[in-house]
Amino acid sequence: MAAMDLPLFQALKSKMQWHQTRQSVLAENIANANTPGYVSRDVKSYSFQDHIGLQNAAVSTAVTKVGHISGAVSGNLPAKVEKLDSFEITPDGNNVNLEEQMMKITQNQMDFQAATTLYTKGLGLIRTALSKSV
Repeated sequence: MAAMDLPLFQALKSKMQWHQTRQSVLAENIANANTPGYVSRDVKSYSFQDHIGLQNAAVSTAVTKVGHISGAVSGNLPAKVEKLDSFEITPDGNNVNLEEQMMKITQNQMDFQAATTLYTKGLGLIRTALSKSV
């Protein structure tokens, strides 16, 4: 078993991928701040319980037509993006609040940095343990 296959590292990788997805959704909200009728979106909250054991799960796709390519989907499921209701809506129907989006981006960046720090420290601990035992 490789160190990267440990459940802790799989969970942290999944968490970092979730943060990347959220960052792109929040950036899209900001980019559409002046688009009439645009409804802001966010990613469903991350739960480690939703991702526990998924590294071993694989879902195969069904082939419905002869020209389709069959394949397997790995255990990393995509994050669910959902539209947000907001009490603040402009006359053109846009509900993007830039201050709120910037706060979410900052929080997302801090959480991503925490996950990468845990990942890096965990790898460092494994390297230390392996170097001392030799």
